[in-house]
Amino acid sequence: MKDIKRIASFEVDHTKLDCGLYISRVDGDITTYDMRMRRPNADDYLTDVAMHTFEHMLATFIRSGPISADVIYAGPMGCRTGFYLLVRNADNRAVWQELKRVMQCIIDHEGAVFGQSEVECGNYRCLCLEDAKEEARRYLAVLGDSLPSFEYNK
Repeated sequence: MKDIKRIASFEVDHTKLDCGLYISRVDGDITTYDMRMRRPNADDYLTDVAMHTFEHMLATFIRSGPISADVIYAGPMGCRTGFYLLVRNADNRAVWQELKRVMQCIIDHEGAVFGQSEVECGNYRCLCLEDAKEEARRYLAVLGDSLPSFEYNK
């Protein structure tokens, strides 16, 4: 099959990639952000429980905030090193600020994980709020106090 195209994320040198917030690609008015929470191939991956719970919390909070009308998708990478966030008409500063706000919302959340029932989730027993909070703390530190360049490490 000679017409197979390599996807953009395979063009990134994962041996040089560190934790951060990057622009993976731009397709028209849709920007795909790479929320890299773990260094690739470092044997320190998001656990299934943490990743699943973080997904529930991230998706709910980001769709309830200032950029909610432009959020298309927020979900995990199969390699368990982070998440993709797709945003229409993205303003990088606003996305960065919103992610910082969402991390703090996850950290501060008390009560049940959003969607933690058999009716709402296909694997509702695989959720732990404390694991999601720990991931949010880690990623909030990665996001830092200065606007990132959004460019992959060269």
